[in-house]
Amino acid sequence: MDIPVADRLYVTSFEEIIWGAVLVAMTMATHGFGMLLVLRLTGALKLRFDRTPSFAKGMSTLILTSWMILLVHLIEVFTWALFFLWKDALAVPAGKGNASLCYYFGLMDYTTLGSNYNLKDRWRLLEGMIAMAGLLTFAWSTGVLLTVVQDFQDQQMQLLKRRREKHRPQTELSAHGTGSASVSPASRP
Repeated sequence: MDIPVADRLYVTSFEEIIWGAVLVAMTMATHGFGMLLVLRLTGALKLRFDRTPSFAKGMSTLILTSWMILLVHLIEVFTWALFFLWKDALAVPAGKGNASLCYYFGLMDYTTLGSNYNLKDRWRLLEGMIAMAGLLTFAWSTGVLLTVVQDFQDQQMQLLKRRREKHRPQTELSAHGTGSASVSPASRP
């Protein structure tokens, strides 16, 4: 098998490593700021909805939280896409990749799906680095979403418990509050 000359001569450059580290750092900083903002906005919604909690309000909060997290991820991919466009890093047959193609490539690699396109040899280490950044931020997002979901589930379980107690017949409640029915010997037939 003949290996093309360009593939045999590839050496990872210091510039590629530095740019990769900077882009990963920018991604993590953006994600950190974004997740704090998501938690702050979710907390504000929770305070507002806690006055009269309901399933619909809780689910709305979960959906809005998911959308905010998604928006943060899309902004992070935009950072990588701008770099790919700026450095003309995408290897496309037509010559230079456009903004849409750079964003598509960035999104596919950020989610670790991969795409039909690759980066030019000079930048190919970044394909793995964007995937690692995506994995780290998805794990972080999962933790944030799990926190919000746990609050929602706890709230719904409390609402269910209150409804059950409200609809429990009074005869089941004892004078001592044990919840078991008691019948005195004098009231027996």
